[in-house]
Amino acid sequence: MQQLEFFDIPSPCIGVCESGPRGYCLGCFRSREERQHWHGIDDQTKRIIVRACNRRKQAHIKRNKQNPNDPTHFNQGALF
Repeated sequence: MQQLEFFDIPSPCIGVCESGPRGYCLGCFRSREERQHWHGIDDQTKRIIVRACNRRKQAHIKRNKQNPNDPTHFNQGALF
């Protein structure tokens, strides 16, 4: 039985919209296909994608802690 949703599941987009070396957005960590089809997919699939994005983000953070000189590591504080 599918759970009823009272509210729409919002897009995890934060407006960065730049693809990293693994093909995922560096802002929300969705794949291109996930971003393109977001508005046409069901809520259960959206929940799965959001959980996957959280795992991808945590893996990205872990990689950057291990290798801070990685070119995918952004330190915007150095710009100011």
